[in-house]
Amino acid sequence: MIVRMWHGRVPTAKAEAYARFLNRRAIPDYRSVEGNLGVYILQRRQGDVTHFITLTFWDSLESIRAFAGQDPEEAKYYPEDRDFLLEFEPGVVHYEVAGRAGPEDPG
Repeated sequence: MIVRMWHGRVPTAKAEAYARFLNRRAIPDYRSVEGNLGVYILQRRQGDVTHFITLTFWDSLESIRAFAGQDPEEAKYYPEDRDFLLEFEPGVVHYEVAGRAGPEDPG
């Protein structure tokens, strides 16, 4: 399993609206791609800026390419992101999952 991690920053005044956008637009987009195993969106307020991290879980690099395009290291943005983001980070980071545990897989 591969985790794709993206980071973005928005003004805190827009954080609630951005979270709604991500849940309404981005999560369904990720989930529509065959090979997507799940999505988590994290947020952390730091004064006037709120950080968002999107963690998506994939079965293969080929599935990530089906979502992101030929260069899987390149960040994918939506037109609506212009209304929220302070900058557009060019890349994402991928990690191979080396271990896991959870309610569906207790160990």
